[in-house]
Amino acid sequence: MDQNFLRRAIRLSITGMQSGAGGPFGAVVVKDGRVVGEGFNRVTSTNDPTAHAEIVAIRAACRRLDTFSLAGCDLYASCEPCPMCLAAIYWARIERLFYAATRVDAARAGFDDAHIHDELARPPAARQIAAANDLRPEALVAFEGWLKLEDRLEY
Repeated sequence: MDQNFLRRAIRLSITGMQSGAGGPFGAVVVKDGRVVGEGFNRVTSTNDPTAHAEIVAIRAACRRLDTFSLAGCDLYASCEPCPMCLAAIYWARIERLFYAATRVDAARAGFDDAHIHDELARPPAARQIAAANDLRPEALVAFEGWLKLEDRLEY
């Protein structure tokens, strides 16, 4: 772990917060010892609930590297990622994750995601947001078509 990249993520968290962009979170994506993407939370300034620092940094890195796979990259975050960001880190194929503050620290500051962790552990029918499954056979047509594509780009 390179503490300088973690310090950069922490500085971004403070910069973003002080500029009024959003909450106090920053992230940096690093490949081969150089920053390829970075960002801070922009949820409130963009009215985008997915504009967490990690997502912003991942999007920037993907644009810069012109790829959807960040295999071989590390992500440095000022705070332990929420479930959404952690899922994005996995989807992006980030190799390693380093973070400073914990989700308990974030909860004390008013950013408590424990309810999401709890919800994810429940079966869909038992979650607070109602979910219903229907038209599965019709939806499977798209997956069957995907499997038949000879030139599909796996991800």
